[in-house]
Amino acid sequence: MTIILDRRTLLGGFAIGAAGLGVAPAAARARDAKGCSFAVLGDWGRDTPEQHHVAAAMGRAAAEAGSDFVLAIGDNFYSDGVASVDDPLWQSVFEGVYTHPALQVPWYALLGNHDYRGNPQAQIDYAARSKRWRMPARYYRVADPALARADTELFAIDTSPLVERYRADATKAIGRNTLSQDTAQQLAWLDEALAQSRARWKLVTGHHPIRSGGSGHGDQPEIVARVLPILNRHGVQAYIAGHDHDLQHIRRDGIDMIQCGGGMEARPVVPVEGTRFCRAAAGFGMVRIAGDLLSFDLRDERGASLYNASVPVRALA
Repeated sequence: MTIILDRRTLLGGFAIGAAGLGVAPAAARARDAKGCSFAVLGDWGRDTPEQHHVAAAMGRAAAEAGSDFVLAIGDNFYSDGVASVDDPLWQSVFEGVYTHPALQVPWYALLGNHDYRGNPQAQIDYAARSKRWRMPARYYRVADPALARADTELFAIDTSPLVERYRADATKAIGRNTLSQDTAQQLAWLDEALAQSRARWKLVTGHHPIRSGGSGHGDQPEIVARVLPILNRHGVQAYIAGHDHDLQHIRRDGIDMIQCGGGMEARPVVPVEGTRFCRAAAGFGMVRIAGDLLSFDLRDERGASLYNASVPVRALA
């Protein structure tokens, strides 16, 4: 097991507990009222043993961290999304799986490519039925009080319409659904929103990665070409993604890339330029933001810490 610790990370909110690497207890967090903690889960919506293991471990970690919310970063329902708000998958792979009390918090969700193979609008509409499911639009600013408390703005983008191969065949649902979206409008929104943000921390999350060593996918050229320049222009410190079914941390192109696509299975992954960590493991991430430190912990399906690190804050442009 690879664990990378640094003194700043430990001081920033992580501590060693009896069950392995955990986060500081609630009493310690209460002393820093400006902090924010959240779980990250990607590529999760298939009924596998690993999904259930990850759900249980994430619940324990969220309880220990006093997690404010869950960030669900796409491919929420396999293999073809959901058909409607009444689709049985809502119960079988969401409501009936993530039952831990600590996971009854807001779930800020975004769409993945498998979600685009079904009815993407149903995932937006389901928020009206759910106490915790949040997807106000296909791309949006995550308006959670905990983020404001931590002087952080988090922007969720909709990456599937940016991927050209999905748009190539309008006879398929993913083709029709992606072609219906105005990618230029979305990118203009992101550019303007980031330009207006005066938050200490500016974060962006999307389903598809920028860079990746994951098998079958790897770097996403459309995200490199069209999204990365916007992130760099506005000093975004971290980009959170999934799509490849593994856990990775890549520091390259002036940004930290945190990838948590192991919500229900693991696939092979290899180091690429900028890789700080990669592991073919089912699992999830825990993120903590407090003051000038963003620290994150990548955990396996049993909750054991595989890697943790910190991201440096940047001065506003």
